[in-house]
Amino acid sequence: MQTSTLTKYREARLPWYTIYPTVPEFSGAIGAEAYKEWLRNLPTDDPVSLYLHVPFCRSQCWYCGFPTTVTRQNTPILNYLAMLREEIRFVCEQAPQALPVSDVHFGGGTPMLIGPGEFLALMEFLRRHFALKKTATIAVEIDPRTFTAEMAEALGAAGVTRASLGVQSFDPTVQKAINRVQSVEETAAAVEMLRRHGINRINFDLVFGLPHQTVQSCVETARAALAMRPDRLAVFGYAHIPALIKNQRRIEEPFLPDCTARAEQDAAVAVTLIAAGYREIGLDHFALPDDELALAQKTGRLRRNSLGYSADTCKTLIGFGASAIGRVGEGYVQNEVTRGAYMQHIAAGRLATSRGWRLTGDDRVRAAIIERLMCDLEANVQEICVAHGSDPVRLRDSTERLATLAKDGIVDIESGFIRVRREHRFVIRAVAAAFDAFVDRAAP
Repeated sequence: MQTSTLTKYREARLPWYTIYPTVPEFSGAIGAEAYKEWLRNLPTDDPVSLYLHVPFCRSQCWYCGFPTTVTRQNTPILNYLAMLREEIRFVCEQAPQALPVSDVHFGGGTPMLIGPGEFLALMEFLRRHFALKKTATIAVEIDPRTFTAEMAEALGAAGVTRASLGVQSFDPTVQKAINRVQSVEETAAAVEMLRRHGINRINFDLVFGLPHQTVQSCVETARAALAMRPDRLAVFGYAHIPALIKNQRRIEEPFLPDCTARAEQDAAVAVTLIAAGYREIGLDHFALPDDELALAQKTGRLRRNSLGYSADTCKTLIGFGASAIGRVGEGYVQNEVTRGAYMQHIAAGRLATSRGWRLTGDDRVRAAIIERLMCDLEANVQEICVAHGSDPVRLRDSTERLATLAKDGIVDIESGFIRVRREHRFVIRAVAAAFDAFVDRAAP
């Protein structure tokens, strides 16, 4: 890909399009009362997904863009868990009955800092308030540096089925530059403990574009990860926005790779993973052929939600905890972002919903097109519009941007069918943005 194309499309500050409309468009006009109404209207026989956010870490990773609290004490975590249980109870009081659950995801932060006993108790609390299916996927995020044998045993006993491990980079120079020193041996030990307790579905998160990273160090990290044979890998590009994320100010900008170097790192990792038998999934995921993501992609069932790529087909995602995002039929909701504000609301006996978005018919059409582009790198715009009872003419605001993309050789367009050329999958967000009614159309 030419440097000019990379500069034009990769450097644009575009959303990741995990959901549409994106979070910056959310409004304070949607609050706790609207959410209560939406919960009461949930179908009782449709399974839902649950997301529980635990925003605590033992140390600050300088690259991290998530709101977390660094603590060496367990008391703040225990106090937060008490509020989390109260929120679960509040939500279940609004629902018409115990909702069936097919997916549960614990994210953070480092959610497994809650400890073995507390995790088992929280899972039991969830099972008392929801009807968890026997086949439910229960996924957790893990920091190998703080993971213990006792926690692995608890995860196995609780029925956890998938674990996602943060790796980022195994290069010691890069690790020092981002304040996350984590050896290959620590990571391998965590994987072995998980598998020993029956948790065989393993994800790794890798990051390119970090300070001091090179193509060689990225490939070496990928090869070290491959030796542990995870089922899937997410390969994210580091987004450096120190004006918004204070801890990123510790990153030394002169040592960050430029746009062309980032693209070379991304491509080299992709080649390494594909050569090892992994399938490309959308923009930034790779999975073994028998993994749920690869199977979902093969059958056209791959989805994209606030957690990223997913094989989860639930229409409803209920989020718990500070900053958690949920989706029900009518739209999106988000809790108070800061832990203090979230806990204040829950302690006062009310939901912590601070903002959201009520979906319109136009939103749903655009969201469907964007999701297919992000998942399949192609979309039949005509077919999607017909399925939603919408006139494609309403999307005329996308025409100019699409024409530019076609002229630059990014996409092929024929009779309303848009296909992103495989060599340009790295700029898929720019294609999705053509259907975003809110994005700044002055940008490329």
